[in-house]
Amino acid sequence: MFRTILRFRSILTLIAALSLTHLAHAETAWTPLSGRPLDEVFVKPGKWHAATEVTLASKNPKQLASTPSKPESPILVNGEVGRVADLLTTEKYQDVELKCEFFIAKGSNSGIKFNGQYKIQIIDNPPGKKLTGDSTGGIYPRAEFKPKYHHIDDGIAPKENAAKSPGEWQTLHVIFQSPRFDDAGKKTTNARFVKVVVNGKTVHENVEVAAPTGHAWHNKEMAKGPILFQGDHGPVAFREVQVRAWAVSK
Repeated sequence: MFRTILRFRSILTLIAALSLTHLAHAETAWTPLSGRPLDEVFVKPGKWHAATEVTLASKNPKQLASTPSKPESPILVNGEVGRVADLLTTEKYQDVELKCEFFIAKGSNSGIKFNGQYKIQIIDNPPGKKLTGDSTGGIYPRAEFKPKYHHIDDGIAPKENAAKSPGEWQTLHVIFQSPRFDDAGKKTTNARFVKVVVNGKTVHENVEVAAPTGHAWHNKEMAKGPILFQGDHGPVAFREVQVRAWAVSK
């Protein structure tokens, strides 16, 4: 009898959680981050520019070719050589769903960080290379700067290599849940990647992240934070970037 009651309560809890998620999705509209003036959406966009088209440079596939256009053009490009400051949203998010397309040059390396410090990796990773958190779609490893920058774990590898070749537009869809804290500021629930989908293939599902990624793992965790688009490790472009609140805040 006692087990039956517990099972019934579990079912009710699951139904309630699904109902909250459904309501949140029904009531929350997508907000575009691209196709708008950069200084309207991002903090100090610097040398990032908007473009209408991007390709691999004809004489050097390690570079992108694009022509800066109107501020509201649909593609975000990290400067002329792909070595500029990271792009951070002015808005801070808690539980958030993001969809975008990305385009990288040969050998390039980028990523998107949720709350500014939990990174989904974007990189040129050839077929056959061992998958780690440093592969496209991976949850990036923790790292240290000294004696030189190095990983201290493997991160969390994607379930498969869903990446396409450099020079092709690719898709990324992420649902991220921020950590939770009690009234005293003590963390009660780890951050979580509810789902990560690369080019239509689910590479993570319901994965807890105990600490921020990269060298940020020392940093204090936050209930809310900006979305960061990495721009200092090689040429990358983003388009069709849109976000929405994913779940009812708790």
